[in-house]
Amino acid sequence: MPELPEVETVRRGLHDHLIGARFEAVNVRHPRAARSHTTPEDLVEMLVGRRIIGAQRRGKYLWLPLDGDRPQALFVHLGMSGQMLIQAPPGHPHLRIHADLALPNGDRRELSFVDQRTFGQWNVVDLCPDPHGLQTSVPTIAAHIAPDPLEEGFDARAVAGVIKNKRTEIKRVLLDQTVISGIGNIYADEALFAAGVRPRRMARWLTLRTITATIESAAAVMTKALEVGGTSFDSLYVNVNGSSGYFSRSLNVYGRGGQPCNVCGQPIVRQQWMNRSSHYCPQCQH
Repeated sequence: MPELPEVETVRRGLHDHLIGARFEAVNVRHPRAARSHTTPEDLVEMLVGRRIIGAQRRGKYLWLPLDGDRPQALFVHLGMSGQMLIQAPPGHPHLRIHADLALPNGDRRELSFVDQRTFGQWNVVDLCPDPHGLQTSVPTIAAHIAPDPLEEGFDARAVAGVIKNKRTEIKRVLLDQTVISGIGNIYADEALFAAGVRPRRMARWLTLRTITATIESAAAVMTKALEVGGTSFDSLYVNVNGSSGYFSRSLNVYGRGGQPCNVCGQPIVRQQWMNRSSHYCPQCQH
């Protein structure tokens, strides 16, 4: 599933191409892509004629605020393989929604939602004031999601205090989107390596300084990933132009089980954990 850097890369592309664009026509080609609505036609009716006035994100959650009397947004759930493409080929085998948009300057755009595994969807939702006070508004269905380390005003030390009170493993807390959002399996492993902490250390036994350093490492790792368009292991994640990200070439531990550590040369350990895998260096992480 795309994590914060990948979703932010998509958000930036949508912001650059679609702010001010008006939905002229929407074609839902697969009902699962609009499954939160009673019928696909309901989604079409709620979008046609409305303008996109923003492109926002929190953690892995992405939404496009819409104009109108009621504060609403197009909430985009990318799922495992969702792609938001500008002018995707019309014959794409996994195209689920296609929209024709007009910009105020007379330009036109085609926006396509491509989703091979069909876990993603579009959903027009209501907006509410941000309970954390960092953004003007957030979707009501995402109000429970915690701020992420790249949001302006994010308080790493305050979040570290919350994490220290958790009676569970540090990696498990990093993946809890109600505590800190945007961090998934890839960047949790990379952040813990950068901070020198093993994934299964109990959060409450770590010092506040170590937890804060781990959060700051997560922010630094995701910022570096963002600079190269995120992490792509296959064709399922691409930006709005269809290009892949290249951070996979810079990974220190994730997906490198059995390979030598880039720092000390010890083999990276791959450990089964929570129906997924954790990766760490037994020498560099304690």
